[in-house]
Parts: sequence; structure tokens; C-alpha cells
Amino acid sequence: MYLTSIKFMKQLIISSINSNLNNAISLLDAIDSKTYQDNSIGPYYSSIGSHIRHTLDFFDCIISGLDTNDIDLTARKRDEILSMNKEAAKNHIYKLQEVLVSFVDVNTDYLVHVTDNLGQGKVTVNYTLESILAHANSHAIHHYATIGYILNQLGVELKIPGFGYNPTTPVNKREGI
Repeated sequence: MYLTSIKFMKQLIISSINSNLNNAISLLDAIDSKTYQDNSIGPYYSSIGSHIRHTLDFFDCIISGLDTNDIDLTARKRDEILSMNKEAAKNHIYKLQEVLVSFVDVNTDYLVHVTDNLGQGKVTVNYTLESILAHANSHAIHHYATIGYILNQLGVELKIPGFGYNPTTPVNKREGI
């Protein structure tokens, strides 16, 4: 019973992540490369592409660290091709989604070591695979909200329902971009 509920929880988390990643694909299909690469919006002057790359880096750190049980969120690859090339980003998302689905049947009844820098230096804490994946999904939503801001400032209007909104946001306030 316990393992069945863990598997169900893992399926739900991975399904949620893949749905969120599908929203990113919808975004990439809806904007042109110039918009994807535009870094003219303050105060941070980051592009939509840099936010997509950053969210993918987060997932890549999880996948890269699982075999050694050492997930280091500070060891991001920062592959600039993903920041500049929409098709490369989409292909990366598709591969990521395949890997995530493969985790459904993997035994994850153990703690994983996750290292991050919280502003005072690196610290390593214990997570479950499910908790770090849920964290990565929330992290992606946070960056989608920033992407929504960038699009708004660029005058680009898109409707991707729920994009950039936490699912707990009341529906009447969750318009999406």
C-alpha cells in the first residue's frame, strides 16, 4: 500500500511537471526568436530564453546528481544555446520529459542529498526525489511569472492558461499570459 501511494504521488508530480513544461513549449511555439532572446527589460535585463534555460538547468542538476546521490543546484551547466535557440530548448524539454517519466518506476524510498547556496554559502540538505521534483516545478512556475512580466513589458499578448501562476492562486485571479 505504501509503495503504491508513493508511486501515485510520483506520477502526479511528474505529470504536473510535464504539464508545466508543455506550457513552456506552447510559449516557445508562440513567440519568435527575437522575443525569446530580448534582454532589454529591466530591472534584471534577462531574456525569456535565459529563464527557460535556468529552469531546465535546475531539472538537469537533479537528473545529473541522482546516480551519485549528490544533487548540486549550484553546478548548473548554463548552456547558452538553450538561452538563444528556441528549438534547442524545445528538444531539451522533450528529452527531459522522457527522463522524468522513466522515474515513475524507480525506487525512491531513500533520501537524496541536495546542495544549494542560500546566500550564506553552500549547504546540503536531505530531500526525497519527490520533494526536490516538486521544488523544481515550483521554481519553474516562479520563472514563468517573470517571463509573463517580460512579455507584458514587450507588449506581447499571449494566452496560455495558468502560465506563471501557482495552482493555489484563486482561479478568478489566474489568467495566464
